Amino acid sequence: MFGRSRKPIPARTAGELDAMEAAGRIVGDALVAVRAAARAGVSTAELDALAEETIRAAGAIPSFKGFEGFPGSICASVNDVIVHGIPSSAVILGEGDLVSIDCGAILDGWHGDSAWTFGVGELSAADAALNDATAQVLSEGLEAMLPGNRLTDVSAALEAATQKAADDFGIELFIVDGYGGHGIGRSMHEDPYLPNEGRPGRGPQIAEGSCLAIEPMLAAGTAASTVDSDDWTVRTADGSRASHWEHTVVATASGPRILTPRPER
Repeated sequence: MFGRSRKPIPARTAGELDAMEAAGRIVGDALVAVRAAARAGVSTAELDALAEETIRAAGAIPSFKGFEGFPGSICASVNDVIVHGIPSSAVILGEGDLVSIDCGAILDGWHGDSAWTFGVGELSAADAALNDATAQVLSEGLEAMLPGNRLTDVSAALEAATQKAADDFGIELFIVDGYGGHGIGRSMHEDPYLPNEGRPGRGPQIAEGSCLAIEPMLAAGTAASTVDSDDWTVRTADGSRASHWEHTVVATASGPRILTPRPER
């Protein structure tokens, strides 16, 4: 898949990175607002409306809404849904649900993209371990976002972090096949595609100022998935729980810089 080209992933200027972080902070604020509102009896449609209100009140535009026909401002993925869950008044949260919220915003033409997963009320021990492990994988994997590295050095770091997290938490973890991160900037999805596993040392070089949306997606029972008839909702093939964490990250000389900051990781 990857050639040996030394052409780096496009680098952003300091001003462009600040603009991306401004968009990313709005995404973080929307995620925090949604998490605070997510409780038993609340629909994912209500969470979607709150996210859109938060984004627009900050002067930004929800980047998901209308993207290739997607109807929501967030992806709201509950329990066995891995990604791309469509917000709905028919999806009512219950105690113990594992909820992934993926959110994007455009501000002054620049995109921010981030996701986190959390519990409604108290999670089961197994779900909490899966979720904490996925958060750890993101935190450790993004440390490979360094100038001079190659794209799949990040992939390999995510894979190694997944193996380590499985040992640390004493659980099985499966990297969902066929889904990963991506370039980001003036468009939400830009080249290159970033696999969540693979051999290191391949793909384009990471330059100082290169940006990627890094997003491990892990499942408790299988790497396989299915897509619902709505052509969006991606579920684990065996109905097991899944977790999804994402940050927009830039490589700098002093280390990775998260452009989608928020409280609580």
